Amino acid sequence: MSANVPAAVHDEHADATEPQAPITMFGPDFPFAYDDFLAHPAGIGSLPATEHGTEVAVVGGGLSGIITAYELMKMGLRPVVYEADEIGGRLRTATFEGCEGELTAEMGAMRFPPSSTAFQHYLDLVGLETKPFPNPLAADTPSTVVDLKGESHYARTVEDLPEVYHEVMRAWNSTLEEGADFTAMQSAIRERDVPRIREIWSQLVEKLDNQTFYGFLCDSAAFRSFRHREIFGQVGFGTGGWDTDFPNSILEILRVVYTGADDDHRGIVGGSQQLPRMLWEREPAKIVHWPHGTSLDSLHERGHRPAVTRLARTAGNRITVTDADGDIRTYRAAVFTAQSWMLLSKIDCDESLLPIDHWTAVERTHYMESSKLFVPVDRPFWLDAAVDRNGRETGRDTMSMTLTDRMTRGTYLLDNGPDEPAVICLSYTWCDDSLKWLPLDAGERMEVMLKSLGEIYPDVDIRSHIIGNPVTVSWENEPYFMGAFKANLPGHYRYQRRLFTHFMQDRLPSDKRGLYLAGDDVSWTAGWAEGAVQTALNAVWGVMHQFGGATDATNPGPGDVYDSIAPVELPED
Repeated sequence: MSANVPAAVHDEHADATEPQAPITMFGPDFPFAYDDFLAHPAGIGSLPATEHGTEVAVVGGGLSGIITAYELMKMGLRPVVYEADEIGGRLRTATFEGCEGELTAEMGAMRFPPSSTAFQHYLDLVGLETKPFPNPLAADTPSTVVDLKGESHYARTVEDLPEVYHEVMRAWNSTLEEGADFTAMQSAIRERDVPRIREIWSQLVEKLDNQTFYGFLCDSAAFRSFRHREIFGQVGFGTGGWDTDFPNSILEILRVVYTGADDDHRGIVGGSQQLPRMLWEREPAKIVHWPHGTSLDSLHERGHRPAVTRLARTAGNRITVTDADGDIRTYRAAVFTAQSWMLLSKIDCDESLLPIDHWTAVERTHYMESSKLFVPVDRPFWLDAAVDRNGRETGRDTMSMTLTDRMTRGTYLLDNGPDEPAVICLSYTWCDDSLKWLPLDAGERMEVMLKSLGEIYPDVDIRSHIIGNPVTVSWENEPYFMGAFKANLPGHYRYQRRLFTHFMQDRLPSDKRGLYLAGDDVSWTAGWAEGAVQTALNAVWGVMHQFGGATDATNPGPGDVYDSIAPVELPED
């Protein structure tokens, strides 16, 4: 799921003839090369034969939970997956009632950057294809309309926008460079220069942990103009204008722009939910203990276990899990990958499961709201040549990817080929903008959206092209999610550090071990599938280490090198 953060514009002074190393979500908080770790021929670890077949509970069947279970299975353990709903989590792909064909709508994660290199490992593993996602002003987006305060601007490239938008773009570049050493950090990440990454980041964490995104802009001379800040919030660059992130910690924003997480997005052909479902059914060629042909599906003869209703720490420092069927099972290790607030509300938990400061971190986790609504249409009519009232072609597309300050905020046009049925994401909104939709059902939402877009495109009859019922989601209203993803507020760095580093359990009291936290809301770059993958691999290392396993000396894991790359630790006093 993509955070609403403007992407930085590439360094205009860089030598275009000099090839650059690809960027990856390599740090800055924990600069471990998960992609190299996964690709190494030695594999990611092994266990003593005496532990083979041992059951490990995995709570949550989203991407993080399925990858955790998949990798533990390959090591010879028997993961027992608990899932309250369906495999996929926030990789949720919906179809349209009343619509023939295979049109899909991505209700959760829908666009993925090339810098998500560990995530890409699993896409390649199962053979899923991707295609460019039509973000505003992206190279593969035919056209973009920016509509603010009742005034619309049509653009095929950023050069087509009025000068004020270029002023805002330059202000953002200048602010990143002067306030966050942007070029130096991106260079260090590209080169995987851990000492340099840590040198830059440690100073910024101490300096900026108490700063909001908006405060960071206001502190910049380049953004002294309120008008520029307002336009930046409403339009921005990359995925759009993201004033909904203004109250969040600037450190969250820097993690995204440093690692190119908002650049060059791609969508998954056929839908993102295919990935966890395919991993669930996949029979790995390299597997220990289990016979060839084993899959997570085959290890769960009657399907995954239902929702967890209670978690307890019992005699012998075991984790005891009670599920919605009343079944009670006890494990030496369990990995919790569901939304962390579930531990506070829907699951009855013993306080002894986590250290008290970790409970505080869970309670303080801040989640972003998010809403979407999609409709299926007969064809990509937006590519038709627009005509004026005299029937003359204007040189514009009939409709464009649209950014606006109206209720819809972001409208995305999803093309499946000429004359093929297509999909429109009529609205994609966040936080307060998302809450405005909460009382309305799908039909009511669609009517408001069509009215709003009708004010931007008065001569376009969108309704006449709709061929099925709308589908919608408000993630804050989903009982097993209660929000789209976490986004740290100022002062939350220490809390996030506790949650992310929880897999290093040798540092915990002996009676607080055996339960591992994972999932994108535990990661440093939450809202991105890459964070779900990385924290899953951390948890896998933790379980492996607990059971006496180890990585190959030529391919150390995240826990093996922890002391050299551990996140900066801020004082508690």
